[in-house]
Amino acid sequence: MTRVLVVDDDPALLRALRIGLEVRGFEVIAAHTGAEGLSRAAQTMPHLVVLDLGLPDIDGVEVCKRLRQWTDVPVIVLSALDSEDRKVLALDSGADDYVTKPFGMQELEARLRVALRHSAARDPSSAPATLTVGPIHVDVASRTVKVGGSAIELTAREFDLLAYLARNAGKVCTHRTILREVWGPGYGNETHYLRVYASRLRRKLGDEGGPLLRTNPGVGYQLVDERPTQPPGAGGGGAPGHCGDEPPGSVRGAPGHGGGEPPGAGGAEPPDGDGHPEGRNSGPPEP
Repeated sequence: MTRVLVVDDDPALLRALRIGLEVRGFEVIAAHTGAEGLSRAAQTMPHLVVLDLGLPDIDGVEVCKRLRQWTDVPVIVLSALDSEDRKVLALDSGADDYVTKPFGMQELEARLRVALRHSAARDPSSAPATLTVGPIHVDVASRTVKVGGSAIELTAREFDLLAYLARNAGKVCTHRTILREVWGPGYGNETHYLRVYASRLRRKLGDEGGPLLRTNPGVGYQLVDERPTQPPGAGGGGAPGHCGDEPPGSVRGAPGHGGGEPPGAGGAEPPDGDGHPEGRNSGPPEP
């Protein structure tokens, strides 16, 4: 049975999560403080951690950092609607995904399944020569990409970006982390680069609607192999097993919308790897 450690100081939410997850076949271990959560994690070795950022003793981001010192267990953080900076900080500190309160049990369960699947697929002992995410197949050695069996041409930087996201499939990668890992340590605030390249990747992957390369507004990007699951009645009907402060059926602020970039996000295109611009040259140069 899959063990889930839930760290939250809200007794009502803990009770709702325990009931909802146990009904779905998970074993739930509860902790009310950050210190208790760290202790229970060491004692029980959970398969997943659901971590609230607003804990009474140790900050949730610090809990995430301490977990990452000794374990790669997937961590999904719970955050309030107005804490975008905190979500980004948690993701940069090692969290794998986030869920915005209030949320539905079906959404949380879907994110737990995705985190488990991608955690099982990652082999920490060696870097894989090939990466597959849904219909996308990335051959790292030959630097080639196929979508549904058909080869597509990418520039060097487009390939590096796609390969990085594929290595971290299912995980929300923040703008700053992507820029640092793909462009280099001298980059960190040039988020317009990412908007341009994400737009180009979606076009070449045939993913204009964004079901594979998902935008997390103000946070980063996430490469997934399935569409996010919407709780029944998310548009206004009653959804059983709802968690948070709003009535059943209200799911707001869910990250990773399926749509593409917001209007104008595509921006002016940077030059391709062979130096031929696609539109105005305002993006980062290819190596």
